[in-house]
Amino acid sequence: MSESPASGPREGNLEAPTRHPIPWKGPDFYQESSLFKELERVFDICHGCRRCFNLCNSFPTLFDAIDATSSGELDEVPKPVYWQVVDQCYLCDMCYMSKCPYVPPHAWNVDFPHLMLRAKAIKYEQHGVSFRDKVLSSTDMVGRLAGIPVVAEVVNAVNDSKWGRQLLQATLGIHADAVVPDYASRSFRATEAKRIKPVLSVQATADTTGQVALFATCYCNRNEPSIDADLAAVFEHNGIPVRLAAQEKCCGMPKLEMGDLKAIEELKNVNIPALIAMIDQGCDVVSPIPSCVLMFKQELPLLFPDDPMVQKVRQHMFDPFEYLWLRHKGGKLSTQFKKELGKVAYQVPCHLRVQNIGLKTRDVLKLVPNTTLEVIERCSGHNGTYALKKEFHEHSMKIGKPVFSRVDQADADYHSSDCPMAGNHIGQALAAPKEPTHPLSLLRMAYGI
Repeated sequence: MSESPASGPREGNLEAPTRHPIPWKGPDFYQESSLFKELERVFDICHGCRRCFNLCNSFPTLFDAIDATSSGELDEVPKPVYWQVVDQCYLCDMCYMSKCPYVPPHAWNVDFPHLMLRAKAIKYEQHGVSFRDKVLSSTDMVGRLAGIPVVAEVVNAVNDSKWGRQLLQATLGIHADAVVPDYASRSFRATEAKRIKPVLSVQATADTTGQVALFATCYCNRNEPSIDADLAAVFEHNGIPVRLAAQEKCCGMPKLEMGDLKAIEELKNVNIPALIAMIDQGCDVVSPIPSCVLMFKQELPLLFPDDPMVQKVRQHMFDPFEYLWLRHKGGKLSTQFKKELGKVAYQVPCHLRVQNIGLKTRDVLKLVPNTTLEVIERCSGHNGTYALKKEFHEHSMKIGKPVFSRVDQADADYHSSDCPMAGNHIGQALAAPKEPTHPLSLLRMAYGI
């Protein structure tokens, strides 16, 4: 009797997970018949394993549908349910990186997130997306409009009012209880574009050039510019000049979430040359949002494997605490702190965990005297735009509940996450709601600068 994939052996996959390039420009990628054949293969493997039952809602949706059939097998599950599974995936990558025993180089070659990405791309090509999803993924356009001083005041007033939130839910499908960030009336790039200081001396280490180009990100640039400012202050306090590229667009992660791969290419064609120009001037690149770093480190290189400039940016892209820890290893990080932080409840974002760099934020903050960290390696439930959407918000709260409970139980002086959106999502769900303090802000406080 032949062995089915779902019941086969699990041995033989002791190597580190690897990712294959995404052949989105190939002749087969957008064929729905080919997609469903692969969905059936992978879903059958997932059904026989079920290790991911406690991650996102994709897996319970799939398993509940199978269990509801008379045979308890995948072949009786209606095909529309497949699309429900796809819609519940927000591309966190945690199933691939932390749970699945069948990822490459295993012969079964299961890459669930990138299969979901393929399905999202086909759905986008065939049907497009709703007006709400277009708005939520158009971060550059929305930021420019909402960031106009008078407009920002109006937008923030609507977002902060009960009637405004009810209106957004009724018209756009943005859940009335979801955290919608305020917009700054002046962006970080507009404020800091002329801040470039002359580089008097640069101290490189074995792993860093000692000067960086800051990819400010849509969110930090338009919503919380203080995070970019804190990054610049901490880096310059440590003798690392911080500069801005001549231009910057969205990294493309919101477009990835809805499968608009052509829009990602357009954004890539603006961002990559601008970052290459900075790299060629001797800069490394840092960005304060884990999802943006992951986009340049993983997704763009897999979408454009033959683009040497994309690969070059990948080699020079760093999470800020990864960079600071490398500087510490090279003896170039100041440990002269003026303020203790006490206890910090620290949530590690999914898109930081899958970078495989270790807990560098924890390691750097632990250098601060009399500082302890309650490290929480679970999903916050925010997940890009997922928590904002009316139909998914309650799922997001359920996914994040273990994190909310851990933060409540920690009774810490601060709660923090490298993803500010996750931090805000956690903060509003606590028994006593409390605003987060970003790790870069904590480090700046510790330095007293």
